[in-house]
Amino acid sequence: MKNYGFVYKSWWKILGLLVLLYVFIAGFWVPLRPGILSVSELQLKAGEPYSIDVATYNGHFNDPTKELSAYIKIDSVHITKVPYVMVTERNSINLRGTLPQSTPGKEEWTDAVLVLHDKEDGFLVYPPGFVIERSQSTTVDMINASTWSDQITGYEFKWSFKFPFVGNLYETVRNTFFHVAIWMAQFVLLFIALIYSIRYLRSEELVYDAVASSFTHVAVGLGALGIITGSIWAKATWGTYWTDDPKLNMSAVAMMIYLAYSILRSSMPDTDKRAKVSAAYNIFAFVAMIPLIFIIPRLDDSMHPGNGGNPALGGEDMDSTLRLVFYPAIIGYTLLGVWISSLLFRLRRLEIARVNRFLRD
Repeated sequence: MKNYGFVYKSWWKILGLLVLLYVFIAGFWVPLRPGILSVSELQLKAGEPYSIDVATYNGHFNDPTKELSAYIKIDSVHITKVPYVMVTERNSINLRGTLPQSTPGKEEWTDAVLVLHDKEDGFLVYPPGFVIERSQSTTVDMINASTWSDQITGYEFKWSFKFPFVGNLYETVRNTFFHVAIWMAQFVLLFIALIYSIRYLRSEELVYDAVASSFTHVAVGLGALGIITGSIWAKATWGTYWTDDPKLNMSAVAMMIYLAYSILRSSMPDTDKRAKVSAAYNIFAFVAMIPLIFIIPRLDDSMHPGNGGNPALGGEDMDSTLRLVFYPAIIGYTLLGVWISSLLFRLRRLEIARVNRFLRD
């Protein structure tokens, strides 16, 4: 029997607990950056005055130290600054002005976005924005009309440790540190189980089968937690715990394949036969999981980020502050999974030693 001293060392277990403690504290305590929830007007007309009420989240724009500016932007060249920005409440703003008489291009309707900016929080963009109707009138009050020649100024802002405001996720973006990170840790454990299944088939040492089965069972437990946290997230963002979505369905199929692994092991009393069949099945399950989770969902429309043309968190979404918690979360859950797997392995190792003593006697 080989000596697996690493299993009994404590430094990496303490590290895992400290990392997870940091993830839970930062994941729930760090606030979100301000964001735009809605605007009162979605259709504007060139050359005419406008009054737009803007509802924001976590803005606190009534703070006198904040210097707030607003812009209506068509593209990088056609930008007009809102002349009157009035904070009505800490998360409510009223914008007033008159649009330029003309719009670029010959289309009747032109898309534009709203951009708010202050030096502390940076840019707040409302991607749905507005549609601007082309003016048919030639008697516009040019004294009050703006132009499309403005530039967004004041790019510098004070960096602060805050999570980004992402679309309709709002506070649920924190589930990135739980749902997504747990799934990533599960893949690491399943890959370790795959390696030890291959090692068993090459050497037929039962200790490798014990390692593979331990990691597989813990990974399945993490997968169940991943599905539960994903369902809670879906309820908050989609309004239902489960949808007929290819990503969700394929993930459930992959988990059922691995659940069958446990059933298969328990149905075989013969130790050597169980180890051989389990190792072969473990390899098949891992190979099957790749297309089920990473390929098939991308071939069809999907509400799940990262599939079917729906991008995952990235760029402005998965920014540096999220990464400072997300990556440690993966490490923490992985170390926790390895720790639990090592405990199962020690139990199975004792069982193997008992079987060997029985055979010798």
